[in-house]
Amino acid sequence: MLPKEKLNRINELAKKGNLTLTEQKEQKLLREEYLSEFRRGMRNHIEGAKIIDPKGNDVTPEKLKNIQKEKGLHGRDK
Repeated sequence: MLPKEKLNRINELAKKGNLTLTEQKEQKLLREEYLSEFRRGMRNHIEGAKIIDPKGNDVTPEKLKNIQKEKGLHGRDK
């Protein structure tokens, strides 16, 4: 997650009307950093998911199980 100061700056630039070239570059970099952090967090969240059917069986897709094995998640052996 980005620090609050950076999030505030993103919002400040978004609300501002005409941005200078410097502010446009800053806005672009901040947005890229935000998206990168968001994607990283979402990837970690998805990779940590374990899917259980109504009968209690683990039905996590093999591709995801393999990623979890590599990372040692959910007690899956490496």
